[in-house]
Amino acid sequence: MKELLDTLNNLKNSGINLSIRERIGEFRKIKEKSLTEIFNELCFCILTANCSAEKCIEVQDRIGNGFSDLNEQDLSLQLKKFGYRFPNIRAKYIAKARESQEELIRRIRSDTDLFKLREWLVKDIKGLGYKEASHFLRNIGFTDIAILDFHIIDLLTKFNLIEKPKALSKTKYLEIEKLLRQIAEKLNLNLAELDLYMWFTETGKVLK
Repeated sequence: MKELLDTLNNLKNSGINLSIRERIGEFRKIKEKSLTEIFNELCFCILTANCSAEKCIEVQDRIGNGFSDLNEQDLSLQLKKFGYRFPNIRAKYIAKARESQEELIRRIRSDTDLFKLREWLVKDIKGLGYKEASHFLRNIGFTDIAILDFHIIDLLTKFNLIEKPKALSKTKYLEIEKLLRQIAEKLNLNLAELDLYMWFTETGKVLK
C-alpha cells in the first residue's frame, strides 16, 4: 500500500489539488439546485454504465433538459444522434426514472443514512448499480462512498492491493469500498476526494 500512498501524497502536494478542491465544491452545490438539474445528473450516471465519462458528459451537455422533457422515443433518437452506444435501453431507463423524481428529491434532502439512500437508488432506479448510484451521490455532494469504475479497480490491481474481480457483487463492492476508506483515512481525504486523485493517477484528468 505504501507505494500507492506515496503516489497519491505527491499528487496532494501538487497543483492538481486545487482542481480537485474546486470540483468537490461544484459537486456540493448541485444538491441544492433544481429537481431538473439533479435529475440531469442522475441521467448522466445512468448513461455511464459501459460508456466513457467524457462521451457521457458531451451527451449530457447536448441533451440538457431533454432528459426530463423528451418522450422515450425522441430521447432515444437524440442519444443515437449524438453517438451514444446504448440509446434504446438507456432512454427506457431514463423515462422510467422520471416516475421517481419527487421521491428522489425528497430522499436526497431528508435521508440521513447515505447507505440506505444508495440502496434505494440501486433497488428503485432501473439502470443504476452500486457504481452508478455511488457516482450520482458523489456528483451531488456526498463524500463517503466509493465509485468502483474500471480505472479505480485497475489502479488497485496494479499496486497489488486486490485481485481484479471478474464481477462486482454487492459483497465485493463493499469489501473494496472498505479498503478505499482505509486508504482515504491514511491520506486524510474523504472518498470523493480519493476517487478524483486515483482517477487522475490513471487518466491524467479531473472530470466527474
